[in-house]
Amino acid sequence: MKRIFTIFNTFLLVLTAGIIFAQSGQQKSKPNIVVILADDLGYGDIGAFGATDIRTPNIDNLAAKGLKLTSFYSASPVCSPTRAALITGRYPKRMGIEHVFFPESFTGIPSDEVTIAEALKGNGYKTAIFGKWHLGHHRQFLPLQNGFDEYYGIPYSNDMQGVVYLRGNEVDSMKVNQKYITRTYTKEATRFIAQNKNQPFFLYVTHNMPHVPLYASPEFEGKSKRGLYGDVIEELDWSVGEIVKSIKANGLEENTLVIFTSDNGPWLIFDVEGGSAGPLRQGKGTTFEGGQRVPTLAYWPGKIKAGSVYDDLATQLDLYPTIISLTGSQKTQTQKQLDGEDISPVLFGTGKRKGTEFAYYSNGIIEAFRKGDWKLRLPQADIRQNDVVLVPATDTLLFNLRTDAGEKNNLVKTNPEKIKELLAAWKAYEKNIGETPTALVQRMPADNSHITKRAARAKKAGQ
Repeated sequence: MKRIFTIFNTFLLVLTAGIIFAQSGQQKSKPNIVVILADDLGYGDIGAFGATDIRTPNIDNLAAKGLKLTSFYSASPVCSPTRAALITGRYPKRMGIEHVFFPESFTGIPSDEVTIAEALKGNGYKTAIFGKWHLGHHRQFLPLQNGFDEYYGIPYSNDMQGVVYLRGNEVDSMKVNQKYITRTYTKEATRFIAQNKNQPFFLYVTHNMPHVPLYASPEFEGKSKRGLYGDVIEELDWSVGEIVKSIKANGLEENTLVIFTSDNGPWLIFDVEGGSAGPLRQGKGTTFEGGQRVPTLAYWPGKIKAGSVYDDLATQLDLYPTIISLTGSQKTQTQKQLDGEDISPVLFGTGKRKGTEFAYYSNGIIEAFRKGDWKLRLPQADIRQNDVVLVPATDTLLFNLRTDAGEKNNLVKTNPEKIKELLAAWKAYEKNIGETPTALVQRMPADNSHITKRAARAKKAGQ
């Protein structure tokens, strides 16, 4: 009898080990996803996209050993709408997010949106975000309530009053030395990779830099040829290198997709501290190419062909459906209409993105529309930012982006039929998107009448 029990117990151990091994194999077959998002990084600020005065060997290595996307767009020329679109795969207009949130905002990302983190977490992934959130700071809007297991970072832009470090839902530190922001996020990211190497994970690293005010650690300050801005980018490049190094050190390189991109173009009104759009026109806050065409790279050894380039349209809206497809998370994804598409064929060099249209939104309004290689802009008044005329008023503009990414040659007069074609596609798109929610209130006006009255009394007394 004892012999029978021994054989039975041995059988159970073998069976259990087999199940555990099978489950382990299934877990490892799910790829890890790492998305690194810079803040206000220009198209001309890294070597792979033409910069010659800033050293970015680690980012350039992603291009050399991966895929460079030269016509890749953020969903908005400012950050909160972009961030909402990236993690939901939906135009921010569908969520009522038309501009940036502020520390005085009582609104944030709608709770009924299913983020990438929520979808992947429902499929057995460990999820984390380290860096800038900027989708609302009240508890219900923070990362832990939107699918992330871990969060460490600043809830707003580094020039706003919300510059505190949050750990999860709580304030970890009221004192933030901005010189070490990039290093702090990098340390959190590499720790997370090491701690979760035995299970699939989604890591979202959302740097505050190079958004102004600019800060670099002493190790990088004063080292680049482009002043403090260049120092900041070179430290971001170091961060990318440390993250990739950690992926390799933990034996995860061949099972990890890394995406590097920016939330929008450079903030050009800050001159040398605002970055460069390279050959593109204008920058942050505008729907010209410099405002929304962002430097983007995809890296996955053994999956993505080294040194490949994709010159056709692709967008950050595509990241959601692509990641869902790659991770097998269809059952836990959103049931709402997506505006992006699965671009796995683009990543693996087996096909192109099917859709060729893109709507350029600013403040909830479509200012331009692209179809194929062509982009149409209707007449617009001056574009102002901080009471400065950023872009003078323009007439109707038509560009062939394939031959004129800098939007220098207006082809309106010689292509009337192309204008009709784009206007028809534009109208059809607006009809298809249907009704959208009322824009969220993102900043409440303050009652400063008491200050005005006091100033008036003081002036009268002085007379």
